[in-house]
Amino acid sequence: MTFVTKLTFQSGDKAVLDRVVGNLKQFVERKGAECRGPHADQPKRTSVPQYRTLQPGDEFPSWNYTVYTRRLEIHGADHIAREVGHKDFPDSVHIEIEVEQKKPLGHRRS
Repeated sequence: MTFVTKLTFQSGDKAVLDRVVGNLKQFVERKGAECRGPHADQPKRTSVPQYRTLQPGDEFPSWNYTVYTRRLEIHGADHIAREVGHKDFPDSVHIEIEVEQKKPLGHRRS
């Protein structure tokens, strides 16, 4: 059985995000693993209201920011995916790691 490690990176700083994802892709490929991506999602524009007090009503201008997303997939190479999971990333980059187990075609379910 093969494992696919799906990595999702999000940040408000596009330059840092692209640098982190690019360096990680080079690291994975240098180690000899199959890496797909990075895939970019549409940037999401977010607006957050800011209140002057805990009561609704009196507000500061809303805080607006953009969130950029990149996705990578590492196929097989579980030891490399484990190394990636233990790496230190900048605080401005949010990372989600999902591991999916792929069974070969024709494999019976038990």
